[in-house]
Amino acid sequence: MDPSRRDRAVTILDLLEARLDARPDEPLIERLSDGSWQPTTVRQFHDDVIAVAKGLIANEIESGDRVALMCRTRYEWTLLDYAIGAAGATSVPIYESSSPDQIRWICSDAGVKQTIVESRDNQLRAAQAIGHDADIWVIESGLVDTLRDAGAGVCDEEIARRREEVIAADIPATIVYTSGATGRPKGVVLTHGNFVEFAHNIMADQSRTSLNDVFNVPGRRLLLFLPLAHVLARFGQVFSLSGRTALGHCPDLKEMPSLLTTFKPTFVLTVPRMLEKVYDAAEASAGTGFKLRVFRAAAAAAVSFSEAGQTGRPSLPARLRHRVYDRLVYRSLRAAMGGAMRYLAVGGAPLNARLGHFFRGAGFTVLEGYGLTETTGSIFGNSTSRQIIGSVGLALAGVEVKYADDDEILVRGASVFHHYHNNPVATAAAFTADGWFRTGDIGRPDPDGYLHITGRKKDIIVTAGGKNVAPAPLEDEVRSYSLIDQVVVVGDGRKYIGAMVTVARDAIPAWARRHGLPADLTAEVVIRSQAARDAIRDAIRRVNAKVSRAEAIKRIAILATEFTEA
Repeated sequence: MDPSRRDRAVTILDLLEARLDARPDEPLIERLSDGSWQPTTVRQFHDDVIAVAKGLIANEIESGDRVALMCRTRYEWTLLDYAIGAAGATSVPIYESSSPDQIRWICSDAGVKQTIVESRDNQLRAAQAIGHDADIWVIESGLVDTLRDAGAGVCDEEIARRREEVIAADIPATIVYTSGATGRPKGVVLTHGNFVEFAHNIMADQSRTSLNDVFNVPGRRLLLFLPLAHVLARFGQVFSLSGRTALGHCPDLKEMPSLLTTFKPTFVLTVPRMLEKVYDAAEASAGTGFKLRVFRAAAAAAVSFSEAGQTGRPSLPARLRHRVYDRLVYRSLRAAMGGAMRYLAVGGAPLNARLGHFFRGAGFTVLEGYGLTETTGSIFGNSTSRQIIGSVGLALAGVEVKYADDDEILVRGASVFHHYHNNPVATAAAFTADGWFRTGDIGRPDPDGYLHITGRKKDIIVTAGGKNVAPAPLEDEVRSYSLIDQVVVVGDGRKYIGAMVTVARDAIPAWARRHGLPADLTAEVVIRSQAARDAIRDAIRRVNAKVSRAEAIKRIAILATEFTEA
């Protein structure tokens, strides 16, 4: 064994090398080439990481330097992320869709020394943000090969020395910037220990909260399509490469349907909006008339089957009905998802309960979880042995939790971040005096300990009548209707609750066909049609029937434009 390796991993590279020692020739990552997926073994990926890390060192990247990485979800992102860490530096992910102002702020605040982007278009945008004379490296211009060649003269001992510097100085693995919904994005400093100790806890856990069945079983396959700038995707990347999973990348969501059928993942990490799109696409493919009625009946049967199974056993008629619809509808849906899909791990936002029941009833294991950037990803999760739809599950191994008097969720543990970069005021506000991290979310566990989140503390609306209203459940219910895309519930200090909604542009063609209208209608035309306005108002009425009068949405504004950060 290499003398730099340890009995227990300390850095993310140690986690990779533990898998290298155990199964060097096991497929680790698969890459699409000429229409087929070609395996890259653990040994090949590790060698690639070290070669690129040496190239970074040859290009004067020092221990502790910050390297920005702006790229879609592809092999090179994962490779460069590990190589940056192996060189002793800290990666600073930037969303590929970021504006010049966002790029400028992140690079300035983090003190970025080198910026790596995917394409020439990214390079132009980054140059506009940080200066046209900036030296910006471009992946699609042969960067990886250039770095490999440049590092040929760097010795292995230098990589080992860099690792010791990371450990001695506790150099962060990454600085991940939050969305900036409450002001300038804050840089969340995550250490190698945050990832490594969390991985140790998860992999050693054999309890009912364990994720081992998902990540750490031979034959598991993850197709990663979420942006790797998002901590949920990063969580999945590290845990997959540390376990027994083979990882594939999807850089373009338009390619997802074909990649699912060729890669055949056993699980995905996803957000609720993606499942909404899958459901809407399945409904649209049913067309109109009899086939559409069959699909909707099958959807209702899947929901009722899952609901009955959560509290007991479905009745014999329900089981027979489910078997029929499995042949007519669910089997086709599973085939469209690749045919081997077992687990849908969902996070990032609340999952509508009906949607969760639909997918579970259609034959998938739905694992809703909860976490934040500040907690290195998921800290609660439903297990493969038991799932409660509508709950984010139990606290994962190594995570302590308690609840404040106002039901705010407080946590601590190895995965909780240390501080916000350059922001001691925000850091102090994020923790209680005795060291518990304030998540800002409110919720309560059920008698079995499964956490149910009811809203975001800062988002609570207090009406003029003094009623406290959590907008998230209302928005979640309204958003479940296929013609509706985005929803914002308002009403703080007002007499009643209102909502602003936008039209789901990708749902327009199917909706238009069902109403005998041209499929190429624009959103501006759709919102002026009486049929669309009636459909949206009907959706609001159905949501209002589930809540109290004080929480009911009294007024709606239907918008043709999508919401932006501005």
